[in-house]
Order: sequence, then structure tokens, then C-alpha cells
Amino acid sequence: MECTAVVKHCGDWWIGWIAEVPGVNCQERTREELLRSLAGALAEALDLNRQEALAAAGDDYREEKVVVA
Repeated sequence: MECTAVVKHCGDWWIGWIAEVPGVNCQERTREELLRSLAGALAEALDLNRQEALAAAGDDYREEKVVVA
């Protein structure tokens, strides 16, 4: 899976967010640290969203893969 990290250097900090997933944002001292932090935050957000979706589905559901071109 690939997403777009929007990154910006602001003074002593690098800030960034994931364009496709609202709420996934980080701030670090270096660009490399920022990209690692964003990847970790994205993984956590996707896992949490998945857990919430499955809990909301109840007992009788199917999972289907969807590909975005």
C-alpha cells in the first residue's frame, strides 16, 4: 500500500501528514524521522480503523479486497 506524505520544513522542525487519511500527522527534527513516524502513525490508524469496522460489522459479514487504480 502506498500513500502520499505531504512534508514541510518549518524552522527547526519537519511537519507532515498523510494526504489520503485525515488525522495522520507528525512533527520531527529530521525528514527521515518524520517519514518513519508518519509510517508508524499510518499503520496504527489503519489498524484501529480496521478493528472498529470489524466490530461494527457484527457476526455475519464477509471481507472483500478492493483495489484502487
